[in-house]
Amino acid sequence: MSFTQQIQAAAIAGLKELFNADATEQSLQVNETKAEFEGNYTIVLFPFVKQLKKSPEQLGSELGKYFLDHHTALIADFNVIKGFLNLSISESALKNFLADNAGQKDFGKQTSNGKRVMVEYSSPNTNKPLHLGHLRNNFLGWSISEILKANGYEVFKSSIVNDRGIHICKSMIAWQQFSKGETPATAGMKGDHFVGKYYVLFNDVYKEQVKELVSSGMAEEEAKKEASIMKGTQQMLLEWEKGDPDVRALWEKMNGWVYGGFEKTYERIGSDFDITYYESNTYLLGKQFVEDGLASGAFFKKEDGSVWIDLADAGMDEKLLLRKDGTSVYITQDMGLVKQKFEEFKLDESLYVIGDEQIYHMKVLQEVCKKLNMPFAENIHHLSYGMVELTTGKMKSREGTVVDADDIVDEMTATARRHTEELGKVKDFTEGELKDLFDILGIGAMKFYLLRVDPKKRMIFNPEESIDFHGFTGPFIQYTHARIQSILRKIAAANNENAGSEADAKEFSLEKSEKELIVFLEKFPAVIRQAAEEYNPSVMANYAFYLAKNYNSFYSEHSVANAPTPEIKALRLQLSQMTAAVIKSAMALLGIRVPERM
Repeated sequence: MSFTQQIQAAAIAGLKELFNADATEQSLQVNETKAEFEGNYTIVLFPFVKQLKKSPEQLGSELGKYFLDHHTALIADFNVIKGFLNLSISESALKNFLADNAGQKDFGKQTSNGKRVMVEYSSPNTNKPLHLGHLRNNFLGWSISEILKANGYEVFKSSIVNDRGIHICKSMIAWQQFSKGETPATAGMKGDHFVGKYYVLFNDVYKEQVKELVSSGMAEEEAKKEASIMKGTQQMLLEWEKGDPDVRALWEKMNGWVYGGFEKTYERIGSDFDITYYESNTYLLGKQFVEDGLASGAFFKKEDGSVWIDLADAGMDEKLLLRKDGTSVYITQDMGLVKQKFEEFKLDESLYVIGDEQIYHMKVLQEVCKKLNMPFAENIHHLSYGMVELTTGKMKSREGTVVDADDIVDEMTATARRHTEELGKVKDFTEGELKDLFDILGIGAMKFYLLRVDPKKRMIFNPEESIDFHGFTGPFIQYTHARIQSILRKIAAANNENAGSEADAKEFSLEKSEKELIVFLEKFPAVIRQAAEEYNPSVMANYAFYLAKNYNSFYSEHSVANAPTPEIKALRLQLSQMTAAVIKSAMALLGIRVPERM
């Protein structure tokens, strides 16, 4: 059990023994002690004051003495301040924790809990490359998948590719009309960038055609419908839906170019999937549920033949489920796909990583599933996240102002190179080692910056700020890890000994910063649980940062190599070894590598 769990169990037993009071894990709150007070953990006494008819000071004093009488192996001291019982963990408990866990490879991770969950993320369109917003989506989805695995879940990473529809046809018709047979190979471009170029070209041509029609006297709304390139696009979509072989062949060729580009980007940013769904295969799913809903009275049909659901009882309005021409809408196919997922993979939960502009859509999906009495309706979860903006403002893909993922990755690695070379500490690295280091730092900086913020919040991405070696950044944590590894290597080489050797049994007192660092390391399993429960990787990012900060504070005060005694040196080596291991593990759950040297 963790220190928190031990304290909670002991306090519940103490309240029962001292006052015959029944407390539960829910009613007995154990928090971290605030920095301005002495202690490590704090019990909130107020919920029991009225029940036991004792002052907070009296109750805290009696419960504190109970800890010292019955749990001296765990608690060394206590103090009571305004209704809060502050407890200090004993040095023996801290030393035992370090000795038991310093060499554990998977410290903090849980064994299988038997539950299966699917995490859906990325979900790109095949008319353009991945962009900065996709990066936040991918990093969130991948990280929460790994965090759930660390909590014992069996996780299936999935993506649905939006590979059909009017937007895809825009790129297709622009290529058909203006490419003169150009390909990604002849243009020297990645396939997704190449197709995205024609999407932007479509919009440029469309604007010009609308402008010309308006100047000839046509109303703007009519001109938008009558522009020849738009009419051609709509006709192409109809031909695609009818299965026209030429249109389908063009569609497959251009999508193939895009998929090749996507794969290169995914590989570079470290994103992967166990299964990929395609909208072209799922857009007809769910239609059978419409008939079921009509038969049960959950849905209703309007005079024009369209099918709707009334969600007034859930605080929402009416929602279209099937158009009057019998074609499905997004919510219809989502109904079919969610059922397919749960049945095919026997899921306990399905988690969607989708931007906050889809909050309403996801609420509707869940409510529709409830109306249809689908057993998994309550197990659909939306990890909603805010949009990412640059310091220059919002991005617009149709105007070509979006920052492509590949471009931002290149910029980050170039910035990492510049900052690292300015420090001048990599002269003994080979060119291959340097390239890998710049990728580790640049991509790590970007991931950390995008994950350190609560997913629900919108954010502004500042590439230069993200790679500061002294701020709340990935490189600061990476540098700390490399620094610790350097310490361990030097000591091992100088003393020809195992850097992780155990501390001797001889008694010695821990320094304040040593105690604080051990207490912080002990919280790692709880942090993994919290990040999973909240679907929030920023919890992990914040923990990794403060762990690195705590280690640097400890190291600035106390030498490892020149510790006063062999026993203290051995403990500090253990402390350094475990800190490095936990930093590496925490950063790995964010998808970030840490270098062994910098």
